[in-house]
Amino acid sequence: MRILGIDFGDRNIGLAVSDTLFLTAQAIGRYRRQSQEKDKKYFQELVSQYEVGEIVIGLPLRMDGSPGTRVEKTKKFARWLENILHLPIVFWDERLTTQQALKILRGQKVDFRKKKILKDQISASLILSSYLENKKAKHNDTQGH
Repeated sequence: MRILGIDFGDRNIGLAVSDTLFLTAQAIGRYRRQSQEKDKKYFQELVSQYEVGEIVIGLPLRMDGSPGTRVEKTKKFARWLENILHLPIVFWDERLTTQQALKILRGQKVDFRKKKILKDQISASLILSSYLENKKAKHNDTQGH
């Protein structure tokens, strides 16, 4: 089983997936939304291909922790995804992930269009990495380490 990380956007969705031990997150692409039927088919195939058992979606909170304007759209997408995939969905604070992704890309010799595509994937990877680190820390705490 793996965990799918999602950086949700109105048109583009950044995607990352964990390894089977939940240690690392790898960016796997960016999906450009189409119709509900095509989106449904895409996510069903993605979940099957990577054997996903859980989904983490970045929640766009404001810097003070209050819900941003995009929170409701993100939650609506999550409900839709949960209804078609029947998998547990976890929301994860995504504050500053876009800025972190852009900082990572700043040093790369990549053209502007490619950076826009990579930004979403890297953001999804950062969201998932943060979630995995937290999950590991909680596990270690309960194990007395």
